Amino acid sequence: MEYTVGAVLGIGIGIFATLVGLDRDRALYPVALIVIASYYCLYAVLGGSNTALVNESIVAAVFVVIAAVGFRANLWLVAAGIIGHGVMDIFHHLFIENPGLPTWWPMFCMSIDIVLGIYMALILLRKRMSPTPI
Repeated sequence: MEYTVGAVLGIGIGIFATLVGLDRDRALYPVALIVIASYYCLYAVLGGSNTALVNESIVAAVFVVIAAVGFRANLWLVAAGIIGHGVMDIFHHLFIENPGLPTWWPMFCMSIDIVLGIYMALILLRKRMSPTPI
């Protein structure tokens, strides 16, 4: 169920952003990556674990840097970062114990991330967004 809901939401968010024109602004997907990365920190706070919060913040900071550099240099880095976050979701439990994390979250997040990252890559391939600043 988590996989299906995540995938459907990922494609729905992408299509909605395109139909409304939100993805004409190159900041949309970098900001989405920053928000995506912050959720694990939120769950660390909910779980009351300072250790998890520090570890999750370090991981989130990596994705924030990817979002910022990708925004400034090349949006392909942002697409790779969103997909990379989905891959990280698969292995997250092996590296960080986060007591506030719902058991269904990694599967949901992985699905939405990978679908949204692929959608963004398809948009870049169709050149609806300039991959580099103009």
